[in-house]
Formats: sequence, C-alpha cells, structure tokens
Amino acid sequence: MADDHALVRAGIRNALEGMPDLEIVGEVGDGASLEPALAEWQPDCLLIDVTMPAFEPINAIRRIRGRYPRLRILVVSAYDDDVYVQGLLGAGVNGYHLKDQPMSDLRLAVMRVLAGERWISSSLVDKLLHARQVTAVPSLSMRQQDILRLLAEGLDNRAIAQRLNLSVKTVENHLTRLYRQLDVQSRLEAATHVRDHPELLAQTPPESEAMFIDPAPSEQPVILVVDDNGRYRNQLRRIIGKIFPQTMIYEAGNTAEAIHLAAHMTPQIAFVDVVLGDEDGIRCTRRLRIESPVTRIVLISAYPDREFHRLGLEAGATAFVDKKDLDAATLQQIIADAIG
Repeated sequence: MADDHALVRAGIRNALEGMPDLEIVGEVGDGASLEPALAEWQPDCLLIDVTMPAFEPINAIRRIRGRYPRLRILVVSAYDDDVYVQGLLGAGVNGYHLKDQPMSDLRLAVMRVLAGERWISSSLVDKLLHARQVTAVPSLSMRQQDILRLLAEGLDNRAIAQRLNLSVKTVENHLTRLYRQLDVQSRLEAATHVRDHPELLAQTPPESEAMFIDPAPSEQPVILVVDDNGRYRNQLRRIIGKIFPQTMIYEAGNTAEAIHLAAHMTPQIAFVDVVLGDEDGIRCTRRLRIESPVTRIVLISAYPDREFHRLGLEAGATAFVDKKDLDAATLQQIIADAIG
C-alpha cells in the first residue's frame, strides 16, 4: 500500500486484512520510498494514491509498469477528473477506485484487479464514456458564490441583500462583475450557466481573500463543510441547501481555511473529513474546538475505522459518520439537533 496518510492506510488495512489468500506485505508514505519497496517486496498488486509527495504519477507509473510488467496496479484516489483518470489508465494502471466509495467496493476492486480484470469506479464510467472538453471556469470569491447561488434559487436583488446582510447596491455591483466574468447578459442566463456549470459553486477562495468575508447574519444558521474534495463538498452543500434553504453554508478545503472561517462565522455545526489532502482532520477538529467552542463538529470519513472514531471523539467531535450513511435524512437530524 502506498498512501501518504497513515490514517487512510490503517483504514484500508483493516478492510482488506480479512480477505482470504491476501497478505499486505508493506506500506510506504511517499514516492521516494515506493520503488525501493517494490524491489524488496516484489508484490503481486500495488494499491496506490498517486498524489503522494515526491511522486510524479504518469512518468512513475510508466516506469514501474516497464520494470514490473506482471504487477497489478490499483489507484485509490479522491480525484475523479476524467482527463486525469484517462492519463493514468493510459500509463498502465489496472484500476481506478474512488475513495468515497464503500469499503465493500474496494475489496471487490482488489479481487477483480488481482484476477486480471480492469476496475473503474461506477461513478467514473459515465464520465469516461462521455468525456468532453470543459471550458475554463472563472475563479469566484466566496461572496460571489453566495450571491450566484441565491440568484439561481430565484431570489431577487432585495431578497439576496436581506439574506446576506448587504445593501441592494452592493448586490447589484457584485452581479455586474459576475455577469462580466461569466460572459452572460441577464439573470436568466446567469442562472442557466450555474445549472450547466455546478463547479462554479464548489470553489475554495484563496487565503488572501478571507479577510473580506462578511459575517453571516446572526439569525441565519451557519454550517461549515471541511473537505479537500470539491466534488464532495458541492454534493453535501446541495443536499443541505435543499433541506435547510435558510442556512449559510461555507466551505474549506484545508485546516487553515476552516480555522479562519470559524473565527469569522462561528458556525453552529462543522462537517470535517478525517483526511484533508496531506492534513489530518482530527487535528483540524482540535483546532476548531479551540477556535469555536460552541461549534458542534461531526467527523466524516469514507473509512469508518474504530480508531478514527475514538481519536475523533477525544479531539472534541460530537459524532463520527460514515460518508455513505450521510444521506438527507441523517443530515436533517444532525443539523436540526445542532440549530434547534
């Protein structure tokens, strides 16, 4: 196993150790250690997250494939970009599995790859079959995302201003700049553009922009979603927005952004992934608890390991939820309890 997150490796190990006729011979946490380990252990299968430090995925996979032609390579990654996946498949990997899928699917993926078959997570198949060129997405500030989201929901300028505690003139100025950035001429065109390009509302603003974020009105519930996977943040945000349309939902992709937002927004509840890029979501939980003691923190993970659960509760989380169980009904109960 090759993954730079010890917690992820532990979760995968726990999921795979019970499989018959399978032995995990070793683990590495960076690209520099990988090829010496392959030479030493000579495994039948390499299970790898290709975003490790000191690892250039395409060239390294091609080199490994050339040296070990019989080695089965299964990528386990949080990234679902079709161009990225196609590049790795072209370089010689035998399978590509998304980290947000159930552990039972990961076990099946390992079995299939070891049996000589190719494995691709089901949610990726349609993307790969219908891959198309995507135009560049303009970078929007968090305030612009909030305004654009409310516009897409059908609110007029006055209602948007009231919701965000802004003046109508400020909203109008934001919309003028947004229309220019999106190359649209009207509210209807802007709303249509958002529906066609949901990734616009899944961006994380640069740290330098954080000082200009306006506090949310005190009467509006505030929810913070902390996850390094923009696709998953957007999915969670959509579900929460449908259940509680009056909430203000903010996103962070790492600990620094989460702490800054917590200091300015004081969220009633924060959903924090156990793994944040190359960071540890449990440490993020500890820091959030210090910065905002009133915030209820729910740790979420695609790897519901008991040790994660124990460490998370010790760090100050109020709950630990498997991502596959985080559906609309569960979210409604968790959020309703937090905001009364």
